[in-house]
Amino acid sequence: MEKLKEVGRPIKRVDAADKVTGRAKFTDDLCPKPCLEAKILHSTIGNGRVVSMDTSEALKVPGVVAVFTCFDVPDIVYPVGGHPWYADRDASHRDIADRKLLDDRVRIYGDNIGVVVAEDTVACDRALKLIKVEYEEWPVVYDPKESLALGAAEGGAEHPVQDRKPDNLVAHTLAVTSDDKLAALGYSSVDDAINDPAYHHVSLHMESREQSQVHIETCTSYCYMENNKIVCVSSTQIPHVVRRVIGQALGIPWGDVRVIKPYIGGGFGTKQDVHYEPLNAWVCKMVGGRCVRMEISREELFWDTSGRQPKSFDVEASWDDDMNLHARKICAYSNTGGYGHHGHALVLNSVNSFRWLYHTQEKAVRCEAYTAYTNGPHTGAMRAYGVPEGNWAAECLMGDIAYDMGWDGVEFRLKNVYTDQFVDEFTPGGVIAAHTCAIPECVEKGKAYIEWDKKKREYANETGPIRHGVGVSFFVYKTAVAPFALETATAAVTLNQDGTIQLQMGATEIGQGADTVFSQMAAEAIGVRTEDVHIVSFQDTDVTPYDTGAYASRQTYVSGTAVKKAGETLRRKILDYARFVYPNAQGELTLEDGVVLDALGHKVVDLATLGLDSYYNMDHACQLHAQETINVHTNAIAGGCTFADVTVDMPLGKVTVNKIINVQDSGRLINPKLVEQQIHGGMAQGIGYGLFEELQVDPKTGRVLNPTLLDYKIPTMMDLPDLAADFVEKPDPTGPYGNKAVGETPAISPAAAIRDAILDATGCKFYVEPMTPQRLFEGFKEAGLI
Repeated sequence: MEKLKEVGRPIKRVDAADKVTGRAKFTDDLCPKPCLEAKILHSTIGNGRVVSMDTSEALKVPGVVAVFTCFDVPDIVYPVGGHPWYADRDASHRDIADRKLLDDRVRIYGDNIGVVVAEDTVACDRALKLIKVEYEEWPVVYDPKESLALGAAEGGAEHPVQDRKPDNLVAHTLAVTSDDKLAALGYSSVDDAINDPAYHHVSLHMESREQSQVHIETCTSYCYMENNKIVCVSSTQIPHVVRRVIGQALGIPWGDVRVIKPYIGGGFGTKQDVHYEPLNAWVCKMVGGRCVRMEISREELFWDTSGRQPKSFDVEASWDDDMNLHARKICAYSNTGGYGHHGHALVLNSVNSFRWLYHTQEKAVRCEAYTAYTNGPHTGAMRAYGVPEGNWAAECLMGDIAYDMGWDGVEFRLKNVYTDQFVDEFTPGGVIAAHTCAIPECVEKGKAYIEWDKKKREYANETGPIRHGVGVSFFVYKTAVAPFALETATAAVTLNQDGTIQLQMGATEIGQGADTVFSQMAAEAIGVRTEDVHIVSFQDTDVTPYDTGAYASRQTYVSGTAVKKAGETLRRKILDYARFVYPNAQGELTLEDGVVLDALGHKVVDLATLGLDSYYNMDHACQLHAQETINVHTNAIAGGCTFADVTVDMPLGKVTVNKIINVQDSGRLINPKLVEQQIHGGMAQGIGYGLFEELQVDPKTGRVLNPTLLDYKIPTMMDLPDLAADFVEKPDPTGPYGNKAVGETPAISPAAAIRDAILDATGCKFYVEPMTPQRLFEGFKEAGLI
């Protein structure tokens, strides 16, 4: 592997000192106080229509400035999913436009039907309680299959969730092995291949429930008007998208909106949606441009932002006696709730990852997916974007087969896992491909850490109420969203007077360390130390280069390509200027560690001297600057595995994770320390998803039953073991420095690995995640183990 100077250094985060000392300014820190406060009036029914609203008493509350209802806002629907906009010729790629600022059509419990603006939050709260609402209430449907069945009636559902979709179907897709390939195998369908009596066969049903991101900082923004523009300061992953959506929602030119993103206290996908910024901007405009702050509560975050979609999977497979998968099929149903948000893309990721992960020996496959509108809480992006759910389905299947056949689960998986020859036959242009694959090496490291063979022997014949087991799960993840969606980014670099570099990105730091790796990549491309790169750690859409934002593990891969290109351009400009100033320097000039060298390696000039000259040269003063925009049309498959060692107390329904390791194949690592940080955080979320976290919804009313941190359980430091992280570096030829996805991948496989370890310990198979104590207890009791 080529030796690089700055890329690969395990340096500290460039924002570390500001964050640990409290100097870092987040959205609410910057908000001018006092300011007006705005709070939302939420519906108290899960399906129906607002007939009337009486705000007279609310307006009498001292301090109340205005009350706006769903009957006051513009009749404009707009999209809120955080993806790029598309030109008219590609309009089919646009996010679904099905939201209004406020709406008289209630689709979910807690829907936004009004807003109070007041001098303080106390006045807001008092006024909200005095608003009288009359509803026309309709039955709630929460189950996606039931919703689709209602929509299949003649003329569609009586009360469709979205009027433009009377069938309640967001989308349906199917990918299936071609008839020609099936005919060559002697089959007329994938079902024929699965049910071939020459092979073993299994049919399973799995479910995954809604998970909330639970980031520390809730969704917060404040808006004011300046120079005839609406300025929105927001805690968002996607500032340029927020600017566009505010313009769309208010029906004003996008250039009349300015969005600023300061430091952000976590997002994990929630803030890849545009939640309250358009409403805040409209309210600001309605009160004459005064500053209005809108900060939602933790409870609102649970029920009225977008968590991980709940899904169900029906899976079948056939295989032979030599551990070869023969055929598989999956049919998935996804519940998007009352609004589209990210719509069908999430379950597509689920079934695609199911297909990609195990592919080598498979002869036939069928992947089908439905996304339904329901009256459940709206859902959207969460870390790994649908893949943990698909991984759950794939690994429950592989774990069951290995257990029932008496095979080693690692060997069975390795026999069928994708290789570096994998190219997805269903993706246009073969863009989804594994140019490199280090899964076997990852597995070797994971097995050694968990002591797989030794523990398998030690735990084999345990009896009694407390037992131990080891489990494994593999995973696969694409990098970025090409070829399914636009991938573009811009980076700007400038030589300062003192020879340091100014770096400005449209890509966003949301806690994952993006600013640090961008600084390292810029330093590598230019030929300076990372310590001499100053990155602007906030985005301002009036001056910041365009980038679609933080999602899909795209930024180091896509935005990093723009950084590298801009850095290389600036490097050439610096050397050209040095040649102009020092025409007698020998041979080709190079730039290393901030020093211009001649062909013999002798110092010509340092950047501090050259930078000062470039600004103040009497005859040729110039600011050496480069800005580059790129479109990325490639993709790269990342992968890896999780190994877990658990103790299962069956009477208590309690699982203790003793040891767990995640081993990543993410290409070249830009900063190994940051990768380790990412892996630890992702593993914690994956453990929570497997054992604790479930947003519980009353199917009769659509109401979220546990919208507090008292009742929504996440793992704390007391619930987590020491989290081990390791990696195998094989540079990917498509990445700017051989890198590929790492930000979301660690969250994918821990849940399935723990499930596999529970199976190893007890012989009990669980198909619903999270595997809560109640579900575990019921499963052990049904199996006669307690």
